[in-house]
Amino acid sequence: MSEARINAAVVGILAAGTLLGAGQAVAVPETPTAWEKCAGIAKAGMNDCGALDKSHSCAGQAPTDSDPNEWVYVPEGTCTKIVGGKVAATKPAE
Repeated sequence: MSEARINAAVVGILAAGTLLGAGQAVAVPETPTAWEKCAGIAKAGMNDCGALDKSHSCAGQAPTDSDPNEWVYVPEGTCTKIVGGKVAATKPAE
């Protein structure tokens, strides 16, 4: 293998390592300090507990997508950024 090819391979490996390292630093979110009950965004069967209107008391029983009485926990400050999301309550992260 020629010296030019070896140099090109080394430069490529270094560039890939740099890009991977930079991507990892951005991809790791901060740990939430609080969670919000975000109503109106849960998919059918993907809610986090009982309905706000007390129609059921268990997770995974949402009958339809985006039901305003069904909710999921999201990091505080996230709910209002999601189309249809309304904050129902907030609790500290454990």
